[in-house]
This record gives sequence, structure tokens and C-alpha cells, in this order.
Amino acid sequence: MNLSRIALVTGVAASSVLLLSGTAFAHVSVQPQGEAAKGGYATVNFKVPNERDNASTVKLEVSLPADHPIASAMPQPIPGWKAVVTKSKLAKPLEVHGKQITEAPSKITWTADGGKIGPGEFQQFPVSLGRLPEDADQLVFKAIQTYSNKEVVRWIEEAKEGAAEPESPAPVLKLSAATEDEHGAAATGASAKDAKDAKNSGHDEDTKSEAASDSDSDTTARILGIVGILVGVAGVAFGVLAGRRRSA
Repeated sequence: MNLSRIALVTGVAASSVLLLSGTAFAHVSVQPQGEAAKGGYATVNFKVPNERDNASTVKLEVSLPADHPIASAMPQPIPGWKAVVTKSKLAKPLEVHGKQITEAPSKITWTADGGKIGPGEFQQFPVSLGRLPEDADQLVFKAIQTYSNKEVVRWIEEAKEGAAEPESPAPVLKLSAATEDEHGAAATGASAKDAKDAKNSGHDEDTKSEAASDSDSDTTARILGIVGILVGVAGVAFGVLAGRRRSA
């Protein structure tokens, strides 16, 4: 095999690898900003790449899991995009901070309002979610991507354990083990506040004591100064009188 033929085979192989890797990884995904812990709150990013050379992405719809409802979903404003949160009634109410929640966000829709995701570009859509369920190891968010040429791509296929990744996988958010801080966020916050207030109160008392001590010291110093002056004046007067007596 000559060198030109080797170069041709190598080029074709490299192109195939790049093409396959692009197909495998260029899909809508969800990534946590920090740690997404069970029973806690997290800000996540829905990352949307544009896979077409002749069209732009102009719409994204993300369905929140119905089997593990989330009480709150707040999208971060993005210039050029309009976000709408759709809520649905819950079959079983959620209890959050001692309150009964009868409806929860079921879908978030971002529509281009002057913006777009052009060919060769991607966009991140941040959302604050909470509280995250405690009885799940992961959350599946089915997404629908719409292009400017009316093409619709459905990222809704759930991966199965032991099987190859599906062609259009749904975004999956992994949840880490809950911590004591996540379970008792409100109580921990209150305790921390109380401790801080107590510390500040103690500091204030110490400051007042120091101020009172300084004030007492200043007063004592002034009194001693005045006494010293009086003693000095008395001494001078006594000296003058004694001198006059000697002269007499």
C-alpha cells in the first residue's frame, strides 16, 4: 500500500470518527450548576446545540417529570427569548415548607423573540428548580426542539440499562445523596441566623462594656487631673504665704 492510499484511508477514518462523535454528543442535555442533591434546590442548564446547516433553532419545549413533580421552576431571563411556565394539577398534593401544593410546573417553553441558535452554535437555558424529589436517583426531562424551517426534533427517548444510547435521548439529571443541610434547610437557616444574632448580641454587649469601661477611665483621668491641678495651685499658694511669713 503506497503513502497516498494510506493517507486516503486515514482521512476517511478520521472523518467517520468525527461524524459519529458529533451525532452521538450533539443533542439537548441538562447540566447542573454545582450539585443537584435530593430534597434540595439547584440551578440547571438545558444545553441546546444547533445541528442543522440551513436552519436555526427557534423554540425549545422541556417537560418536567410528572412522576416526580417539582414545586417550583423559575427560568432565568435570556435576551432574545421568551419563557413561559405551564402548570398542571397534581394527582397527589406536595408538601413544601408545611404548605400543601396542589399544582406544579409541568412544562417550560422558550420561544425566540428576536434571538435564535444559528448553525454551529448552542444556547444554554438556566432554570432554578426545587425542591428536588428525595425518592429518585435521576430526573428525565423530555425536550422538543423546533427549527426555523418547521423541522421538529423530539429528544424524548429514555435510555435503558445495558443498552446503547438511543438516537434521540431525553436529557437526564442525576441526583446526589441528600445531606442534612438539604433536608433541614429552613431549620438550619434559622439556627444559623439565631447563632449569628446571638453572636452579634454578645459582641454588642462586649462593645458596650468596653465603651463603658473607656468612659469610666476617661472620667477618672479627668478627676485626677483636676485634683492634681488643685493640689498644685494649693502648693503654690502655700509657698507664697510661707515666703511672706518669713519676710515678716
